[in-house]
Amino acid sequence: MPYEFFDRIRVTIEDGIAQVAMTRAARHNGMDFPMIKAMLAAQKLLRARRDVRCAVLHGEGPSFCAGLDLKSVMSNPRQAFVLYLKLWWPFANAFQRFSLGWRKLPFPVIAAVHGNCFGAGIQLALGADIRIARSDAQLSIMESKWGLIPDMGGMVLLRELLPIDRAKELTMTGRVFSGAEAHALGLVTHLADDPVLAARALAAEIAIRSPDAIAAGKFLMQRSWVGSEHRALALERRYQRRIINKRNQKIAVARNQRKADMPFAARRIDR
Repeated sequence: MPYEFFDRIRVTIEDGIAQVAMTRAARHNGMDFPMIKAMLAAQKLLRARRDVRCAVLHGEGPSFCAGLDLKSVMSNPRQAFVLYLKLWWPFANAFQRFSLGWRKLPFPVIAAVHGNCFGAGIQLALGADIRIARSDAQLSIMESKWGLIPDMGGMVLLRELLPIDRAKELTMTGRVFSGAEAHALGLVTHLADDPVLAARALAAEIAIRSPDAIAAGKFLMQRSWVGSEHRALALERRYQRRIINKRNQKIAVARNQRKADMPFAARRIDR
C-alpha cells in the first residue's frame, strides 16, 4: 500500500526497496511548503522502517524538481514570514533537512534525475548518496539568478563532490549544464536513458547485502570523508566493532557458503 503525503509525495515499499516519487508533475515538482512537509514526513516514515534496504527518489512528469516554486511560497505572507524566520535558526531548518535529511537514513538513497533539476532540486539530488541522470537532464545551482545563495545544504553537499573553484563558478554564474557535464564534473554518479530503471537495478544489487554493513558503510564515509586521518581510523574501528560477529555478519558469511537464500535479519545500525 502506498503512503501519500500532502498530495506531493508517494512512497511505496516492495522487496526492501522504497520508491519515493514527487507527484507535483504539473508544476515540474516545484518545491512549495506542502512539498517540504511531505518530504520530511517521508523521511520520518523511512527512518522508522528497519526492513528498507535502499530508496529511489525521483520526480513524476517532465522534471525531477525544477526548484523553489517562488510564486507559491511568497504568495502567502505568513509563509513568507516563516521562510524569513528560518534563516535565524542556529541548526538545520526545514529547508535544509529537505535535502540533508536523506543522509540521516540508515540505507542508501539513489536520486534518478531527468528533465529540469534547478536550485532546490539540485540540492535535493545532491542530498542522495548516489545520482543517476539522463545525459540531457538540465541542472543548475540557480539561486544567483534570484539574488540568493544555495542555502538548503548546498555547501555541505558541494564540498564533498567539487573543487572549490568549480563550485564557485557554477554557483556564481547559475548557468544551466547537462547531465553529461554533471557526470564529467562528478556531480552525477552514472548516466542512463532511464534513470529510474537504472536506480531500481542498483538498489536491488545493494539490497542483497547485509543491511548493517550497508548502513555502517554509509555513516562511516559521511563522518570520515572530510576530517583527520585519526578520526577516520577511529570511526572504522568503531563501526566494525558494531557489526563483526553480529547476526547479520554471520548471515553474510553463511550466504557465501552455499546458503544464498538465508534472509538477513532486520537492520540494527541506525546511526
